[in-house]
Amino acid sequence: MTVSIPTGAPAAPEVVGRTDRLTAAGGYTLRAPRPEDKEAWRHLYRQFAEHYTVPVDADHQDLVWSWVMDPDHPLRCLLAESPDGALHGLAHYRPFTRPLAGSTGCFLDDLLVDEDVRGSGAADALLHGLRQIASDESWSVVRWITADDNHRARSLYDDFAVRTMWVTYDMTPGELPAEMEGTMR
Repeated sequence: MTVSIPTGAPAAPEVVGRTDRLTAAGGYTLRAPRPEDKEAWRHLYRQFAEHYTVPVDADHQDLVWSWVMDPDHPLRCLLAESPDGALHGLAHYRPFTRPLAGSTGCFLDDLLVDEDVRGSGAADALLHGLRQIASDESWSVVRWITADDNHRARSLYDDFAVRTMWVTYDMTPGELPAEMEGTMR
């Protein structure tokens, strides 16, 4: 897959007057990972985890890599490859069901550009590529979350998407309270 800027994209802020960024993004090849990419992918994924101060060990990375390489697993990966063959960025994404909209969307779980080449156009390329994939798959939206203080990334995201009003919650899995015993059938 090569970078293309889809026409007729949903209403969202557009990258207007940024031909330098579009030219840089167009220099990347976007593609799925291959088995020989494992070590380069590990390097990128480790940077992502470190940015969010999440410890990941080799077993964790092997598990995620197995998901990425399994065509039957919903997690997919898009890599940004520079003209010299180096992998500069990754995006982990997956389809998700949207009952209220009666559609399927794309959830972008992780987006990372190697810290040594940030600003190179790799993030732009990955976001344009995800927009194209969503269009090709007839997905209704590409959605992601980021940290409120991730200002550099948010300034880029503002060029591609509309920030929503939704607040995210995480609930830890657990057992039903004793008072509810027997209520699930």
